[in-house]
Amino acid sequence: MRAVALGILIGSVILLGLIVFRKKLGWAWLTLFGSHLVLAALGIYIVNFSGLLTEVYIPLNPATIGTVTVLGLPGVLMLLGLKITLF
Repeated sequence: MRAVALGILIGSVILLGLIVFRKKLGWAWLTLFGSHLVLAALGIYIVNFSGLLTEVYIPLNPATIGTVTVLGLPGVLMLLGLKITLF
């Protein structure tokens, strides 16, 4: 099972590399993604330590940062809504 997962990971990395370099995307997408990642972490950090909602804490982990990176500010609001609704 571990060999299958490793094979899929290696295949995915190779195909992603082919897509990036064949389409001539260059490294600009990496800078854009990095800035979105930093802004997502900063947004969650501001919500956690602003003091507006003291009973709500959104952990800084790959799942929450990834959600906010993809969805932007509405992602932070979605995580807040889920946290308030479910817990």
